[in-house]
Amino acid sequence: MTTDTTPDGDDEQDFESYADLGATTEKALDIAETSMDRVRELVPDETLADRLRQKSVHATGDPEFQHLLRFSGGEPVRAGARAVLDEAPIVTDITMVKAGVTGRGHDCEVRKAIGNGAELAAETGMTRTAASVLELDKQGVYDDAIAVVGNAPTAALALADCIADGTRPAVVVATPVGFVKAAESRTRLREVAAEYGVPAVTNVGRRGGSGLAAGLTNELVHVASDVRDGDVSLTES
Repeated sequence: MTTDTTPDGDDEQDFESYADLGATTEKALDIAETSMDRVRELVPDETLADRLRQKSVHATGDPEFQHLLRFSGGEPVRAGARAVLDEAPIVTDITMVKAGVTGRGHDCEVRKAIGNGAELAAETGMTRTAASVLELDKQGVYDDAIAVVGNAPTAALALADCIADGTRPAVVVATPVGFVKAAESRTRLREVAAEYGVPAVTNVGRRGGSGLAAGLTNELVHVASDVRDGDVSLTES
């Protein structure tokens, strides 16, 4: 009987790279590396934006998802990596997204919006997630933050309103999922991000979700780690 062990020595760097995939043993690391190698056969590997496209394919298991990502308001990969290096807070809409954000490779505070704004939700009848975003925005939490919405379209709509009113996240990752308001909320965020110059990555269609949002956020962390190691430059060529 063999026992898997956590990689050490020269393997530690590779282990760090795949930590968000749940790899905690050598066997799991091999699976994660092989999986990403296959993704790179399906998705270009030429630009920083391609790294988010690759991550979207890995997170969804669908090679076509690379064509559904949209970038607006600037370059979200560079902006997101800089924010990670600056130790900006990562603010998610719900607990599930927060749980999916890697704890390795950064010193950013990771917090969730849900659980705030209960009084506002009760008074107005708006969703808890929308009220949570508005409450945190009132506290100035979203300015210069990595704002992540992986589940709730109403949270994305609330965040869009905050940006229109003057809030400036460092970067937005928004992939709310569903049949009601999901696509519309992402369209609204793209439009607002483009108008006010807030770098954002979203997707078109009904699909999305917490795993995708966490995966894209983790890739921003990995780019920042590569910058820190001197393997990647954020200076535009």
